Amino acid sequence: MDLGIRGRKAIVCASSQGLGKACASALGEAGVSLVINARNRAQLESTAEEIRRASGVEVRAVAADVSTPEGRQALLEACPAPDILINNNGGPPFRDFRELDREALLCGVTMNMLTPIELVQRVIDGMAARGFGRIVNITSQSVKMPLAGLDLSSGARSGLTAFLAGVARSVADKNVTINNLLPGSFDTARLHAGAAAAARRSGVAESAAADRMRREIPAKRFGSPPELGYTCAFLCSVHAGYITGQNIVLDGGEYPGTF
Repeated sequence: MDLGIRGRKAIVCASSQGLGKACASALGEAGVSLVINARNRAQLESTAEEIRRASGVEVRAVAADVSTPEGRQALLEACPAPDILINNNGGPPFRDFRELDREALLCGVTMNMLTPIELVQRVIDGMAARGFGRIVNITSQSVKMPLAGLDLSSGARSGLTAFLAGVARSVADKNVTINNLLPGSFDTARLHAGAAAAARRSGVAESAAADRMRREIPAKRFGSPPELGYTCAFLCSVHAGYITGQNIVLDGGEYPGTF
C-alpha cells in the first residue's frame, strides 16, 4: 500500500532503538525524510546510517535529551516544519509509589507528559496552516491497564492522553490528527531489562521470568517492534485522516476490556 506520504518530513523522538527506531524505519520505507533522536550519539548515528541504506531517504541525527528545552530546540532547528511528529521517551523505572519523592514525580511527569505536550505546542499550528499533520504518541498499555510499580509512568501517560484528547478534536478539520499507540510487551531492550529486574525480585532466572511474562499474553509471544512501527506509519498516512483522538492497544490481547 502506498501511504501517500513520500516526501513528507518527520521528527521521531527516542528513535535509535526499540519502538522509536521501528517507527522511524517504517516511515523511511514510506519515503519520509527523518530527524531521529537519542542521547547516545554513536548508537544514533548507526541507526541513521542503517535507515539511509535501507530506504534511501534523508536522515538527520540529533543527539539530545528530548526532555530538555535545549533538546527540543535542537530537534526543531533540524526540522522547523515537520509534517509528522512521533512522541516517544523512556519511562520511569519500576518502583513502589511510596519511594517516589517529589523530584522523581516531577521528572516522570516531565518525561512522559510535559515534553510531548510542549513539542505538540510547537508544531501543531504549522501543520494546521499547511493542511496536513500527523502526531502519534507512543504511550503504554498501562494507560488502560495500570500496573503497580509503574504508577508514575501510568499516571503521566494517562495525563498526556487526556490533555491531548480535546486538542485532537480542535484541529481535526485542518487534516491534523493526534493518536496514541499503547504497546504491551514488545521484544525490546526495555522489556529484557524489566524481565531481569523481575527475575531478581523473585529469585529466578531471567529466562524463566520472561517465559512467565510470555505465557500471560493470549498471543503467547512478545510483540515485534516492526508490528508497532508499521501501525504508526499507517496512522501517519493519507488513508488515516479520519482516525483521531484514539488509543490503539497493541498487546497480543492482554488487555481484557471490551473498550
